[in-house]
Amino acid sequence: MIISFEQLLSSLPPVVPDSEALRLYLTLPECFLFSDTSFYINLICPLAARIIALDKIAGEYIQLWWGKLEAQQFGRLIQIFKNVVVHILNQGPVLNNDPNYQQEVSRREMCMLVSMEILRKLNVVNMSQGQIVPYRSFYIPELIDKVDIRRDYLQWMREVAMESRLCHPKTNPNIQLFFCNYPFVFDAQVKTLLLQTDAVIQMQQAVEEVTRRHFLTPFMPVPIDNSQPFLVLFVSRSTIVQDTLQQLAKYGPGDFKKPLQVRFVGEEALDAGGVRKEFFILLLRRILDPQYYMFIYYEESRTIWFNDLSFEDTNMFHLIGILCGLAIYNSVIIDLPFPLALYKKLLEEKITLEDLKELSPTVARGLQQLLDYDGDDVEEMFGLTFEIPRERFGEIQYVQLKERGNEIAVNKQNRQEYVDLYVDFLLNKSVHDQFVAFSQGFHKVCGSKILALFHAQELMAMVVGNENYDFDEFEKVTEYKGEYWRKHPTIQMFWEVFHSLNLEQKKKFLIFLTGSDRVPILGMKSIRMIIQPMVDTKYWPVAHVCFNLLDLPKYEDKEMLQQKLLEAIEHNAGFTLV
Repeated sequence: MIISFEQLLSSLPPVVPDSEALRLYLTLPECFLFSDTSFYINLICPLAARIIALDKIAGEYIQLWWGKLEAQQFGRLIQIFKNVVVHILNQGPVLNNDPNYQQEVSRREMCMLVSMEILRKLNVVNMSQGQIVPYRSFYIPELIDKVDIRRDYLQWMREVAMESRLCHPKTNPNIQLFFCNYPFVFDAQVKTLLLQTDAVIQMQQAVEEVTRRHFLTPFMPVPIDNSQPFLVLFVSRSTIVQDTLQQLAKYGPGDFKKPLQVRFVGEEALDAGGVRKEFFILLLRRILDPQYYMFIYYEESRTIWFNDLSFEDTNMFHLIGILCGLAIYNSVIIDLPFPLALYKKLLEEKITLEDLKELSPTVARGLQQLLDYDGDDVEEMFGLTFEIPRERFGEIQYVQLKERGNEIAVNKQNRQEYVDLYVDFLLNKSVHDQFVAFSQGFHKVCGSKILALFHAQELMAMVVGNENYDFDEFEKVTEYKGEYWRKHPTIQMFWEVFHSLNLEQKKKFLIFLTGSDRVPILGMKSIRMIIQPMVDTKYWPVAHVCFNLLDLPKYEDKEMLQQKLLEAIEHNAGFTLV
């Protein structure tokens, strides 16, 4: 049976005589053998190569038919070629002493390449059809462990810089595969790793440029700018907002590409990462304070949105955008409780009623009820016009959603337009100036092309973290100082107590330790706790938030350890900045 399939595949011509013959390319993957990766060399990849080799018209027909497949069939097709990629990655490198070394390497590379090219075509079809399956269906999470993504990116960048683009596999069988040519298979972790790699490169370039200027200055007839290799902020704890705003206003976009260092006036601590983390915590806490009146807090959703009635200059919103970008650029999670709508707007994705539901569930529920009402008497039942009331400093004012909106009644025919305009006003038009200032500040720092690879949910997770808890991984990556080690009796008691806590208590511990209960997008492995001993057992455990460092007394029994630990995390004021 397999031999018959092989003969059939080898006989398929690049120019297909009619549409019926072309249907073979659709029906063959339905065979169960194509779900078995052990046949990737004999069946799956030869089929992929034949599809790629089709002439332009036949190839367009194939993609047209793919676009008409049901989600289950389409998803199965994606999975076939993803499985081939993962199968090849799991095989490991070919041994140098293998007598068929070169042949095996070439075969794997070609199979990997044609599989990725088919996935690229399927992704184009999926996006053009409004996502037959979710975009995540193309993600290959194994890449982060099986591929040196940083190296792939650097080599790819070098090729791009040399203007050596990848050719079509049918015309150049000896080309090198770069996964960066297929970013749709990257999950959020890989994209974050790429963004961080790009940030490091830009930081190095900024430092090298400053070093070059320092070297050239003595030889120049006219002195040149003798800049610092770091973006250094000197701030006072009492005037942190004003100090930060004044200093950032003096810097240009190139300065924001430098590594950030923060120094508190009157304090000797050097910024090795911890001071920078504390800076963001304190600054955002001040900026989000109601006294600035910059944001509206929605109690029922516990999220914030721009306040279009704010008295603050748009420079303040510009500052927050820069800070958000700097946090990403310097790999710091910040507690900025915006809804997903903010990140959709930053990536120029369309805002819908679903976004308002996250911000203001009550208002969104009323609009949804309007859309769901079955009766024909919408106008009589709801009594709405294209004019909405808004409170402004204790007075009710009215906003026209469209010209002469107060004269246009909302009925069954135009209610969708009313809802769309209402959402557009609340989330777009009313806060246009504030958001534009924020966005310009954000993109001044994070203007990398890699950012465009992110979806809104992924960008949000990178800024504020997520809730993908893996406390076994958390224990696995923890480090110990002094006499403590993994098998020390106090450490063993600690982990027994910790794992016995419920989820809410564990989240409070994370706040106690790191200042946030959110997980970085790279996972719990990036929260590397360090535990060091304290001699006096009358004290509670102490967390040094800036360094994820826990001072743990050598308690004599588990009951005392549990009591002291719970008292410490329950009475924590939010951030323990020791």
